[in-house]
Amino acid sequence: MSSNYKHLLEPLDLGFTTLKNRALMGSMHTGLEDRARDFPKLAAYFAERARGGVALMVTGGFAPNIEGWLSPFGSKLSKKSEVKRHLQVTKAVHDEGGKICLQILHAGRYGYSPLCVSASNIKSPISPFKPRALSTKGVYRTIKDYANSAALAQQAGYDGVEIMGSEGYFINQFLVTHTNKRTDEWGGSFDNRMRLPVEIVKAVRAAAGPNFIIIYRLSMLDLIEQGSTWEEVVKLGQAIEAAGATIINTGIGWHEARVPTIATSVPRAAFSWVTGRMNDHVSIPVVATNRINDPQVANDIIERGDSDMISMARPFLADSDFVKKAASGNAELINTCIGCNQACLDHTFSGKRSTCLVNPRACYETELNYTPTTLSKKVAVVGAGPAGLSAATVLADRGHEVDLFDKDEQIGGQFNIAKKIPGKEEFYETLRYFENLIKKNGVKLHLNQTISAEQLISSGYDEVVLATGIRPRQLDLDGADHSKVLSYIDVVVHKKPVGHRVAIIGAGGIGFDIAELLAHQGVSPSLDVQKFNKEWGVDESYDSRGAYIMASPEPAARQITMLQRKQSKMGKGLGKTTGWIHRASLKMKNVQMISGVNYTKIDDRGLHFTIQDGEPQVVECDTVVVCAGQLSRRDLLDELQTHNISTHLVGGSKLAGELDAKRAIREGFEVASLI
Repeated sequence: MSSNYKHLLEPLDLGFTTLKNRALMGSMHTGLEDRARDFPKLAAYFAERARGGVALMVTGGFAPNIEGWLSPFGSKLSKKSEVKRHLQVTKAVHDEGGKICLQILHAGRYGYSPLCVSASNIKSPISPFKPRALSTKGVYRTIKDYANSAALAQQAGYDGVEIMGSEGYFINQFLVTHTNKRTDEWGGSFDNRMRLPVEIVKAVRAAAGPNFIIIYRLSMLDLIEQGSTWEEVVKLGQAIEAAGATIINTGIGWHEARVPTIATSVPRAAFSWVTGRMNDHVSIPVVATNRINDPQVANDIIERGDSDMISMARPFLADSDFVKKAASGNAELINTCIGCNQACLDHTFSGKRSTCLVNPRACYETELNYTPTTLSKKVAVVGAGPAGLSAATVLADRGHEVDLFDKDEQIGGQFNIAKKIPGKEEFYETLRYFENLIKKNGVKLHLNQTISAEQLISSGYDEVVLATGIRPRQLDLDGADHSKVLSYIDVVVHKKPVGHRVAIIGAGGIGFDIAELLAHQGVSPSLDVQKFNKEWGVDESYDSRGAYIMASPEPAARQITMLQRKQSKMGKGLGKTTGWIHRASLKMKNVQMISGVNYTKIDDRGLHFTIQDGEPQVVECDTVVVCAGQLSRRDLLDELQTHNISTHLVGGSKLAGELDAKRAIREGFEVASLI
């Protein structure tokens, strides 16, 4: 066992049972929970992570009744007939030496169902249905439903349950006056409002007995107006302990809060300080969570006394062997979660099965696999961007002889642009992972080398994978060759000077990244917790309700205007769960956004345009940065095919469109698994 992470890896005695380490896999709704036919896949998913060394896992949320559904006919555990499907999950986990808890989650007003209920009939801003205010009798019935769900979980072989009391769901909705306007015994004073979670924990403990883990997910930072005070949070935590909870997990922010909490722009362990404050007020173990993706960061949190355990959810999507690699001294081979949300949360909130941008096997453990080859081939992979890296490392791991070529001096392709954007520094970790995997799997890496079709043909390769990526689309406009016009590659890679007044042509993902880069000054907020808190309005003193105050961002480094031809909302194509963050961040920097533009020319004055054939307008600027899309690079394809060389296109070279690393890495994996 590695001594570097001894605090993370040491056992935790819960009295009636012992956890083998301090790593908890936090709850994530994957979509596999919603249909009985997907439970074998769910079992394989959890088993792989138990095999990877996680001590305790928590499932995605299961409603205790129909009113608590996240969506119609979604995950629920309220009937004995539903127990059997869960037995295959718990058995798979126990066979691998792990422990698992079922999360009981009542969506409340967040439910995408006309049956949804809440403390009061106040509609959520993020869901379409106005909830019905639950009657007094209904509250008592719901408490019984929680206890029933826990008892069924116990019958299904779970080691415990997690009661979801944070993130703005049902229990949270009773706790704060923001959503609780009741006048009965469940409303009014905080003592009344906190009765619901306390009575739920009592009822669950009575139903399950003493030798059953009860995790309570406590909202320690609501990050909304009229949220809980720190004194109320402490009072509730102590009452939850007295009611019979085994562990207190940390919840950060309501889903409707306007503060990022788990995106890559959030600093690592940004909220562990509040868990540390709670740790001083309760005697049961507490768990730190949110944007903890590195074993050293996790170990340090425990070492300084901020928590007793660490919850990492998406890091175990990215790498099921996270704990095993840390324990064996191979942390450099951990495939780090970059907090992008693109394949996990974005999928969840779009009704798709979750997976992971950097690990396409996540939630596809029974479908996306590869086996050692029975016939070793000589394979060339051209392009060391995300698709090429994925293909080359899988091919080599299968036993093929692999040469990886790139004209650049470093691997990474478009990731080398992304990693330089403030808030996207985690992309360095993906490149570190692939650099070490290249060495481990025996890929022969050739950098600073432009390979020709003739060289590939004469070298006798059996297969060629073209991952040559994209080239920026050229601007077809009068004045496109003006000295003030730069491409985004000129700005990021070649670091060409950019003036104070900037016009950005194109408002896709790259346009937003360039705007973020050019508006930014000083240390990135994603690398500085205090700066992040100031930028987004997190009150670390906790003198305000919900620890939420007015944001106080630093002024922008430049005067920036973004323009796009489309008439749709700026950033519409950005991630479903992160797009609002990018828009809000730039709005705080006073970046101007103009849609529905027809560009006319660029001259010494600036960028000229009209909107829907209206009056001519101009953005007076010193620099015009072009982010107007990209085209696939397929320079080698025709000649290779002419010589009957088996050739495969992956990533940007297959489809440029809006750059998609998720698709690129998966395509590289899939092609490599079939050769």
